[in-house]
Amino acid sequence: MMDINHRQIQLALVLQLHKLQREGLPLLDYDQLADVLVAFKWRKKKPSSLHEAIDDVMSLDASTVVVFLSKQAVIDGHKKELSEFEDVIGGIRE
Repeated sequence: MMDINHRQIQLALVLQLHKLQREGLPLLDYDQLADVLVAFKWRKKKPSSLHEAIDDVMSLDASTVVVFLSKQAVIDGHKKELSEFEDVIGGIRE
């Protein structure tokens, strides 16, 4: 089984990251893309060979990344206290 620490998979992630950044996701970072790969693409089945893993990386597209990160933001937001959003929604000032 392949994992995210394999050098060729990391290289493919960097190449795909740069492609996605050029295509409209300029703030996407390596860790976010790796999360999409591991938590979404490989959630049910990890690839058994290097070429399957590279195919998985290179098949990640902007819409898949945005959907995953949007769902992750909702989940993360649900776990936080309302006070943690004061900088976004404004707090009560006395």
